[in-house]
Amino acid sequence: MAKIDLGQSGLIVPDVALGVMRIADKSAKEAETIVETVLAHDVNFFDTADIYAAGQSSTVLGQALKTVGVARDQIFIQSKGGIILENGQINGDGWTGPRYDFTGSHLIAAVDAELQRLQTDYLDVFLLHRPDTLQEPDAIAEAFTTLAKAGKVRHFGVSNMNPWQVEFLQQALDQKLIANQLQFGIMHTNMIDAEFHVNMQDARSIDHDGGILAYSRLHHMTIQAWSPFQYGFFEGPFIDNPKFPEVNAKLQAIADKYNVTKNAVAVAWITYHPAKMQVIVGSMNRQRLSEMTAHNTVQLTNQEWYDIYLAAGNDLP
Repeated sequence: MAKIDLGQSGLIVPDVALGVMRIADKSAKEAETIVETVLAHDVNFFDTADIYAAGQSSTVLGQALKTVGVARDQIFIQSKGGIILENGQINGDGWTGPRYDFTGSHLIAAVDAELQRLQTDYLDVFLLHRPDTLQEPDAIAEAFTTLAKAGKVRHFGVSNMNPWQVEFLQQALDQKLIANQLQFGIMHTNMIDAEFHVNMQDARSIDHDGGILAYSRLHHMTIQAWSPFQYGFFEGPFIDNPKFPEVNAKLQAIADKYNVTKNAVAVAWITYHPAKMQVIVGSMNRQRLSEMTAHNTVQLTNQEWYDIYLAAGNDLP
């Protein structure tokens, strides 16, 4: 498994991580098997969030990691907080929304609740989960410092933020924001589309992300690609979807060349980009996880990368 230095923090992590948003639907034994499967493929980075299955995903992950018996210093656990659901989370925390909440008291309480669910003493990374327009950066900075000094969080990052939002927050912090979790994949390429269509007036020239790709590379901030197999916003997978015959045909042709599956090629397409992204795969299927983690055997060429991009319905102006 290829490794990257997450946000130049010194955390040397696999370029694929397991996202556990759907693990709460699995039995305890099934969850253990999923954890064992990814560990066998050298994926030891786990991504969760306090709102996933109202907190139960973190609980199931924590128990699976404990049962499997993997040493804490041999894995990386990342969680996200700052979103409060309409009906609250679990563990009787009493929080009700819906709202985003980056107050210092909530962030500290959210981390404490996650540590309890995950049965661990610390998070390797804690991300702010979507931007809160009511945020006070100084209050966030104080909370981050409190969490860091207590040994509860080792590194910090954000999710779904544009460059100015990152800058606004970073200027108040003592800690470097090392990661930004953003939706990206073959069928969700807007951050690349806007780069190609600079100085044009078509729909793809609209920059919805504020140049986040170039910004992240400039500031050595790792992009973590979430929902890499989705098209649209949680509209479903594009692999083997009859709506997308051209891109599936191209993926299959390249998969045949490298003796892998389309799933491996789809992951390799993301990791091939020189931004050195980390791919968050969320499958709970052992076979598909094995296929997705075979991406390092795919040695794409620049032409193959562009062929896939064009087969997905994009253009080059």
